[in-house]
This record gives sequence, structure tokens and C-alpha cells, in this order.
Amino acid sequence: MPRKKTRYTEKELKEFDKLLDGKLEQAEEQLKFYMQQIAEIAENPDSKLKGLDDGTSTVQNERLYTMAARQRKHIQHLRNAKLRIKNNAFGICRETGKLISKERLKAVPHATLSIEAKQNK
Repeated sequence: MPRKKTRYTEKELKEFDKLLDGKLEQAEEQLKFYMQQIAEIAENPDSKLKGLDDGTSTVQNERLYTMAARQRKHIQHLRNAKLRIKNNAFGICRETGKLISKERLKAVPHATLSIEAKQNK
């Protein structure tokens, strides 16, 4: 009877690490964009789009802050995934202790739950 795989190989971990690097770079670029937008609004409060009242610009500002906060959280999840690779704990479901499928990790490389565990929540 073949033994069930409990960890990803070094080669597989390197592939995931490279994938995470790309996702992290994209996420940091997106955060930088949001922060530039926020800074522009803060530096030029008179530069509001013509026709927009204060309420609309406040909503836009709040939206940017929310998106930036979500992006920071996403970046932290990606960094945590890189730490799990370093500590050989990457790809192991925190609920079941089983290996998370490679397909799931390719789609969501910072996942800490298998599909099975996620559906049981």
C-alpha cells in the first residue's frame, strides 16, 4: 500500500515560493497605487472631480482606505505563506492536518484550509 504524501517536496515548495513572489509583487504594486491615490487626495483636497460633492468624495476616500487595508491584509497572508514554506509547514491544512491540494494552492497560494475543511466551516 503506497504511503500517503504528507508534505510537498523541496522542488514543489520552490515552485510555490516563486508563485508567491509574483503574487506578492503584484499585491505590493496595487497597494502602492492605492496609497498614491490617497496621498493625491490628501495633498490636493481642491482637486475633487468637478460635480462631486463632499459626500461622494468621502465615499471614494473611504473606498480607497478599505481597499488599501484589504491589500495590506492580503500581503500579510502571502508573507505568512512564505514563512510556512521556510518552516516546512506550507500546504498543510490547519484543520485536518492533511495536505492541501496542489490545484487549490496554485489558485490560492496562501490558503491554510483544504476544500474539505473550508466546506465544513
